[in-house]
Amino acid sequence: MNTLIVGLVSYLIGSIPFAVIVSRVFGLADPRSYGSGNPGATNVLRTGNKLAALLTLLGDAGKGLVAVLLARALAPQYGLAASDIALAGFAVFFGHLHSVFLGFRGGKGVATAAGVLFGFDPWLGLAVLAVWVAVAAAFRYSSLAALAAASAAPLLAVIMLSGGDYTTAVLCMSILLFWRHSENIQKLREGRESKIGEKKDQAADKP
Repeated sequence: MNTLIVGLVSYLIGSIPFAVIVSRVFGLADPRSYGSGNPGATNVLRTGNKLAALLTLLGDAGKGLVAVLLARALAPQYGLAASDIALAGFAVFFGHLHSVFLGFRGGKGVATAAGVLFGFDPWLGLAVLAVWVAVAAAFRYSSLAALAAASAAPLLAVIMLSGGDYTTAVLCMSILLFWRHSENIQKLREGRESKIGEKKDQAADKP
């Protein structure tokens, strides 16, 4: 029963659509209505409002971190195992992808996955973040950076994490990240992918 509760609560935390909430607070258009249509920080940044994008990023990453840390903190009291903490990480990530508040649709999960990784192990989170930053700085494609980080995450997890349950959760998140970025992969191949910081009108002008 405790395992079921952990999964459900984590899923609901992940379902909180910070991109939509922050956009409404700032009087911006719904992020699902422009650019990539993705309710995430990178798309919010296309409005030119950097603060809104930053708050979205922090919210999405924060919910991943909170779900894992909450499960870890409650583990001694409720007898939760490492598998339950790993489940919390995957469930909060899945909630972001399929938010109950957005008709079971959602974002691509990059920031939330990062928060989960930091919850599993801060050094793992930093290592994967370093991969993302390096690729993003070199090529200015958020999607390419996400794919590179998703590729590196399971390998780094094998090296840096001792629990097989955590590594399995990381691998599952990486697979789903690739699946959610299938359209971006096609755009990268065709040279139509938008770069970081490109505003929504610029993105719309791409052939």
